[in-house]
Amino acid sequence: MWQAVRHGARRVDEATPDSRDRAVDALRACAILGVVLGHWLVTALVAHDGGLYTASPLGRMPWLAPISWIFQTLAVFFLVGGHVATKSLACAHARGLTYGQWLRARLGRLARPVLALLCLWAVVTAGLLLTGAPADTVHTLVKLALSPLWFLLVFAALTAATPLVARLHPLWPLAVVLHVDVLRFGLHLGPSWLGWANLPAGWLVPYTLGAAWTRGELDTRRAGRVLLFFGTTATVGLVRCAGYPAAMVGVPGAAISNLDPPTLAAVTFGLAQCGLALLLRDRLRRVMRRPLPWAAVATVNLSAMTIFLWHQTALMATTAATLPAGRLPGLHTAPDGPAWIAARLGWLPVFALVLTVCWGAFRSYEQGGGGRRRGRGWRGRGAGWRVRSGACGGGAAGWSGCTGVSGGSRRTGGRGGAAASRASGHANGAAGGEDTGAVPRVPRGHRV
Repeated sequence: MWQAVRHGARRVDEATPDSRDRAVDALRACAILGVVLGHWLVTALVAHDGGLYTASPLGRMPWLAPISWIFQTLAVFFLVGGHVATKSLACAHARGLTYGQWLRARLGRLARPVLALLCLWAVVTAGLLLTGAPADTVHTLVKLALSPLWFLLVFAALTAATPLVARLHPLWPLAVVLHVDVLRFGLHLGPSWLGWANLPAGWLVPYTLGAAWTRGELDTRRAGRVLLFFGTTATVGLVRCAGYPAAMVGVPGAAISNLDPPTLAAVTFGLAQCGLALLLRDRLRRVMRRPLPWAAVATVNLSAMTIFLWHQTALMATTAATLPAGRLPGLHTAPDGPAWIAARLGWLPVFALVLTVCWGAFRSYEQGGGGRRRGRGWRGRGAGWRVRSGACGGGAAGWSGCTGVSGGSRRTGGRGGAAASRASGHANGAAGGEDTGAVPRVPRGHRV
């Protein structure tokens, strides 16, 4: 089996054009997995009086705040998203596509898996209410299941605004966040909704940094060092001297949340993360030259939206399915000490297994349809196929920019070729690159 895995990884590696910047894929995979693991570690569904309510170990154990520094990786996702979107738009224009065509294609990739999630949870919600589940419990579960959607709404809005913000300097949205927080926390002025102005402005900062990356303004290591130093210094100062929470995620019951809506501390922390991500690009490119790490990253990117949308459902399904067994430590109990942390770590493989089941059931929505259509598209193409990297990199070279040539293509075939096709062509995912259909679909019966 291990030999088959290594063989498949080599196939994926061979099918990837040399022009593809694998560091971009690696950064997105790290951002997605960081969010998933972070949620699984700091979200507790506590069973009490026949219902469930949410709690966080950060509330009882504030010394765990550094966990949020590692796993709150949304800024990196917006950095990559801004970089990919601006490059993708430029390539679309070079191919003669209109802005509307480009936007419909990108938002379509977001909408299909979201509709699947909404439909399933509409059925689950109706079933819970009809069977007499407590309304508070239903509200808790639905809110948790749909919580990833706020991020996608912001990401979709910034994607739609890409032509307007492609050349916007990151200091402008940073200045908006600064002034909003001065009014909210310094002068205690303004309406109660004022903080929500930080929702688009705060995430626009890393998004515009991604656009600057596309323009070549962040290619030097000095740019990464400046962002890392400034972001770290500013965040430490804000936490120690301005009263911002140390946790970079929301904590139930806390007076101030750094994410709901984003605060200046969350934005400066994101600047530090973006700086570190930029500094790691060369190292990631070297690591991604190895077939096994690259195949793993390609697999995550292939199903980025599915993983992101369904990871909370996997946690809740595990919690609900095990309720008849009683209050299990680390799953149904209150997060009140190190013993809970140790028990929760033991549940992470179970969450991952349930998420794998969700992945198998719903990944086709992310990849644009079922196997029948893919099978028809494959027939008649012969045993070999070409992974194309030309004309702005549709499919396999979607993030590599306008190469204008197809000389980097390689032939492959069979099961490994099918896996390579999907990993190269569809890994564009949630913040994804262009996928113009240049890469053949996977035939029926083939697996990654």
